[in-house]
Amino acid sequence: MDCEKIGRLLFNLRKEKGLTQRQLAESLNVSDKAVSKWERGIGCPDVSLLPEIARIFGVDLESILSGTLSENAIEGGNMKKLKFYICPSCGNLLTGTAEASISCCGKKLAPLFAKKAGEGEKLSVEHIENDYFISSDHAMTKEHYITFVALVTGDSVMIRKQYPEWDLQTRIPRFGHGMLYWHCIDHGLFYQLV
Repeated sequence: MDCEKIGRLLFNLRKEKGLTQRQLAESLNVSDKAVSKWERGIGCPDVSLLPEIARIFGVDLESILSGTLSENAIEGGNMKKLKFYICPSCGNLLTGTAEASISCCGKKLAPLFAKKAGEGEKLSVEHIENDYFISSDHAMTKEHYITFVALVTGDSVMIRKQYPEWDLQTRIPRFGHGMLYWHCIDHGLFYQLV
């Protein structure tokens, strides 16, 4: 651990939050002299304090330990670069339009890699009124099912959650051409053009 880098980061985070050294010290049950030492790089916070420091400042432990916050470059909000993340523990679905450090259930998640659907894998897409009617004969059991279907265009995304033991039939408003994504718990993330 680089105590000087961590100290500079803690100083900047504390100033950003508008806290004094004393206020931070009181919330951590340490002396303001300890906070001063950390910020000057003379020492580092005890490992047991790091989760609470991360919570107070709203940053992850990795950032505190590295002494840096890495910010993403602005990508202009292009939804076609949308990344999907699924927690293997709870099944939570998360998305991001740029590189991100995403975690759930205490685990860092990697973005899913989307495979182009082959002819036998594609979902059925019909035009009904102003909607896409999406269906499939894919198995929908608790052990093997499609968890979500999403239509992604250049500026919009519409996600429909799917549940085991329900037939896969959903409608998504036709708001442009784009990519239709879906996730199978056994085979991963797929896409097809619509």
